[in-house]
Amino acid sequence: MPEEKAITEKELEARLHGICFKNGPPRHIGVEVEWLVHHQQDPTRPVGEDRLHAAADALRGLPLHSALTFEPGGQVELSSRPADSLTACVESVAADLALVRGRLASLGLTLAGHGHEPVLPPRRILATPRYDSMETYFGRRGPAGRSMMCSTASVQVCLDAGYDEPGPLGLGRRWQLAHLLGAVLTAAFANSPFSGGRPTGYRSTRQAVWAAIDPGRVGAPSGGDPRTAWAAYVLDAPVMAIRDAAGPWRVPDGLTFRAWARSGEPRPPTHDDLDYHLSTLFPPVRPRGHLELRMIDAQPGEDGWVVPLAVTAALFDDPEAAETVYRVVKPLAETAGSEPAPCNPLWRAAARDGLADPELHAAAVACFAAAREALPRIGAPAAVADAVAAFCDRYVDRGRCPADDLLDSALGKDALS
Repeated sequence: MPEEKAITEKELEARLHGICFKNGPPRHIGVEVEWLVHHQQDPTRPVGEDRLHAAADALRGLPLHSALTFEPGGQVELSSRPADSLTACVESVAADLALVRGRLASLGLTLAGHGHEPVLPPRRILATPRYDSMETYFGRRGPAGRSMMCSTASVQVCLDAGYDEPGPLGLGRRWQLAHLLGAVLTAAFANSPFSGGRPTGYRSTRQAVWAAIDPGRVGAPSGGDPRTAWAAYVLDAPVMAIRDAAGPWRVPDGLTFRAWARSGEPRPPTHDDLDYHLSTLFPPVRPRGHLELRMIDAQPGEDGWVVPLAVTAALFDDPEAAETVYRVVKPLAETAGSEPAPCNPLWRAAARDGLADPELHAAAVACFAAAREALPRIGAPAAVADAVAAFCDRYVDRGRCPADDLLDSALGKDALS
């Protein structure tokens, strides 16, 4: 619960500058992988709440290196520790996933790699003050918030923010790179074309849902300097909940954090309130000391998550590959208009069309080729490089994404024809 000492607006800005961007050499990498939980034999049958809670208890007893958490709809999330290399990150998370899959299999359950639940309606199984207030807040704006909470899953790549100085590995460049690359990653890894058992018209329904929940907390910050832009974004974002240890949390409507700090009503905000507020903001790139890229759908297959992790790491940590992104994607991003990601035309095209969009396809071909060339230079193991090559052969080079396989299957087509 909130600490006693209130915090002024100037202190808020100073704290945001200090905690959200940790500068230094980009050495660490991490990944957060989310999964839907299905019946092994019948993924269209809902898993009972008691069974999901029992499965969660069983998973908590595993000797995992990653942090294990659960999303409101029962999705499983593993968050790796910061790793010193791509190889170490992949090996650690793969070992944890093997334990999780094995324990779930013994319970007749399995992890399902979809960006959005394809058949079942959203259902919240976790009742906590955080999720109660979140559902109330989003419910004022329509059904997208509930769908986001209960029916989506992603691969979130985490990378160091970089040096606090100019250059290809500098903070400003990596911040810009993340936003430039976002639409390409959304399109290439789109894997959620269904909801309620029907096509939605989007390759990434997950991304479309996220873009619809609340512009004030899902849009990208605007401005050149990352720290200044992020501080303004945070303070001007709506407050989702004012927590209260003695009773239900208050869910204000239209109160920004800046206005709360200035008014001090219904009580002055604290450092702890700011930290909680940060956890309720969901832009496509979120600074948490490191940069968290949040635009990639959960992927099919046991190891599908490795490819977006490897491609993103290569494009960020190899200066030559990063320059390719700037050269190829920046002109494309400049045609997207003034709306922030993920609500501008380029990001909407990425969610709707995937790599069927010709400009995104051309950009993805160039970026993935640069990533493949960079993988040996950043020390990626051969198996990871082979997985990226196979993904390029199956999807990127052919202007396809994993969602196209699902759509073809529903139409009875051969995905490789």
